[in-house]
Amino acid sequence: MRLSSSTRLVAATSALLLLGLAPSLAQSNASGQMSGLKLSGDQPIQIESDKLEVRQADSAAIFTGNVTVVQGPTLLKAGKMTVYYVKDPNAAAKGTEAAGASAMTGSANIDHLEVSNKVYVKSNDQVATGDSGTFDMKTQVLVLSGKEVVLTQGTNILKGCKLTAQMKSGLAQVDPCPGGRVVMSITPPPKSEPAKQ
Repeated sequence: MRLSSSTRLVAATSALLLLGLAPSLAQSNASGQMSGLKLSGDQPIQIESDKLEVRQADSAAIFTGNVTVVQGPTLLKAGKMTVYYVKDPNAAAKGTEAAGASAMTGSANIDHLEVSNKVYVKSNDQVATGDSGTFDMKTQVLVLSGKEVVLTQGTNILKGCKLTAQMKSGLAQVDPCPGGRVVMSITPPPKSEPAKQ
């Protein structure tokens, strides 16, 4: 079944948004299952930016300046988001106007997305931050990286320099910064008082 252009854009952007569904911070290692991390295109998506530029020759749409993407309870903010489309091998025969039109209307297949300039993702009570991120549509691999990648849920914190999430399997891995280690801070739930008899 062929996805519509809007469904492809929603699915691709949703992948970035779903980064906010961070791994359970109660895990004892930096690699684990990401609960609930799935592509979901069932809710409307809204993208706002100061500027949108379509580069036909590069098969890209570039959102710059205060980029905000909202889908349901999930919010993505970045300074820049670039959507790269799969180049049409028949574009030369159709002419450059036809080749660029597909990227401009969103009717082209999305190859990958890139976000940069202080990436912030929030979904419910979970927040992820980093300097940049990518999502590959074919492999469905999401990567968030930077000088410090921070995942938080309530008072629980996980820090490293790179988060790699495989959307198909739900597996995630956090890598340390060069010469450093992954740092996890977990606050146990409050103990309930025993019932008085």
